[in-house]
Amino acid sequence: MSSGSDRGVTYADVGVSLEAKRDAFASLDADLSSIDARVLNRPGAFASLFQARFSGYRDPVLALKTEEPGSKQILAVRAGRIEAISRDLVNHLVNDIAVMGAEPVVMLDMILCSRLEADKVRRIIAELAAACRKQGCSLVGGETTEQPGVVAEGAYVLSASMIGVVEREKIVDGQTIEVGDVVLAVPSNGLHTNGYTLVRALLERDPLLAGRDVDGEPFLQAALRPHRSYLELCVTLRDLPAHGMAHITGGGVSANLARILPAKLCAELDLGMVRIPSIFAAVRSAGGIDDGEMLDVFNVGIGIAVVVPAELEEVAVAQAAACGEGAYRIGTIEQVPLGEPTVRLHGRLRWP
Repeated sequence: MSSGSDRGVTYADVGVSLEAKRDAFASLDADLSSIDARVLNRPGAFASLFQARFSGYRDPVLALKTEEPGSKQILAVRAGRIEAISRDLVNHLVNDIAVMGAEPVVMLDMILCSRLEADKVRRIIAELAAACRKQGCSLVGGETTEQPGVVAEGAYVLSASMIGVVEREKIVDGQTIEVGDVVLAVPSNGLHTNGYTLVRALLERDPLLAGRDVDGEPFLQAALRPHRSYLELCVTLRDLPAHGMAHITGGGVSANLARILPAKLCAELDLGMVRIPSIFAAVRSAGGIDDGEMLDVFNVGIGIAVVVPAELEEVAVAQAAACGEGAYRIGTIEQVPLGEPTVRLHGRLRWP
C-alpha cells in the first residue's frame, strides 16, 4: 500500500517546467505590443491575426522568408550574448527580403531549448521585439518549446519567419541585369551569421584563440559582432533602380551572386579589390585555410553585392554613403555561353 507522500511522475521530473514557461511570458505584453493597427490580437492568442491591408501600394507582393542564425548561436549563448544573437536573427531575415526590394512587416519567432530559463527567454523575446521595431516591423507571436533530449543541455535554437511587402513593379530579382552593369560590394562588419561551425572547431582546437587580438578586441568578441541590417540602403537602391542585390551568406559571394544572374550572363569579379576585415585574416591564419575555402564559407567582407547600370555607379556609391555605408566596384557583368560559370573570380585576395 503506497503512502500519502507518494506521487506520480510530473512533467518537471522529466525536464519540462511549466512554471518556468509561465514566468518567462508573465511580463512580455509590453515588449510584444505593436503600434501597427493591422495586428488585431494580443500576445497569447493561438495564432496571430494580421489585416492584409497595405496602404500606399497599388499591387502589393508579399516576400516570405524563414531563417536561423546558424551555429553562431552556440558561441553566443555560451558567451552570454543573448541580445546580440537575437539581433543576428532579425537582421539576417530583414536582409534576405530587403535585397528583393521588400520592406519587413511582421515576424514570428521560434525558441527551442532543452531547459527553459525564464530570464534568458524573456531577454531573447524582448530583444527580438526591439530589433523588429528598429527595422520597422512587429514581432507578432511565435513558439517557445522546451524539449530535453532533443536539444543539448544549455543550448537554445532560434529561428523565425518574416513577411515583407514590395510593390510589384519595384521587385528586385535580377531579371533586369544586363551586359555592362557594374557589381558593387557593400562591406560587412565581419562573419555575420556564416562559417561558425568552422570557427567553433578552431576555438575547440585552440582555446587561446578566443582572446587573441583582432584590431584591439578579442577574437571571440570580433567573431560575434551582430549581423548588420542593410534595409535602408536596399530600399534606397531599389528606387535607383538597382538591377539586382544579393545577400552574401553561406556559399560566399559566388554562390549568392549567381542566384540573381539571368541565363547567359556572368559576373566577372576582381578579388584584389575586395576589402577584407581583419577577423577573416585571423580565421584563415588560425586554421591554415586556403583562399578557395574562405571564399566558399565566408563573406570575406562583402555584406551585400549590388548590380547597377554603369551610368548609375557614382550615384549608387553616393547614396550608399548617405546611408552610412561604403560601396565600391568589384566587377562587371558580361555575356557568356549558356552552361559556363555565372561568376568568375580573377586576381587574388589581399589579406590584411
